[in-house]
Amino acid sequence: MEPRIRVSAILRWGGRMLLCRHEKPGREYWLLPGGGVNSGESLVDALHRELAEEIGIDDDIPVEGPVAIVDSISPVRSFAPKHVVHIIFAGDLTGRSLEAVKSEDGAVRGHRLFAINELDGVVLHPPIQRFLTRWQPGDPVVYLGALWAP
Repeated sequence: MEPRIRVSAILRWGGRMLLCRHEKPGREYWLLPGGGVNSGESLVDALHRELAEEIGIDDDIPVEGPVAIVDSISPVRSFAPKHVVHIIFAGDLTGRSLEAVKSEDGAVRGHRLFAINELDGVVLHPPIQRFLTRWQPGDPVVYLGALWAP
């Protein structure tokens, strides 16, 4: 199984962060906005393309990072083995209107701004709530290790 590279961003706005809602039969979960990197595409170019597709922001948001790297590996016994390397950047949406946030990505079922203290009750993939509650802009890059994907 070849690892897949996924770029995403912690997008802050007014002390909260933007997450994208996804659904699978009988399950709802949340992701940082982002997606896969195409062959020959830089990480930052892929991030900007994915942000345009997932949240409709098509100007290049200044990003810092990467701020974290996560291995998400499905259990060996799972039906569809998967290994995703998440490369996480950060950006600030303060001063922008989020009324225009929309998705052209069929997998995204909505968006929501979350306060840090709301993340405990959220099914987040990968499960990086603890990191998000402590992370501050300017922190060094963190390798969060191998987190088992559900």
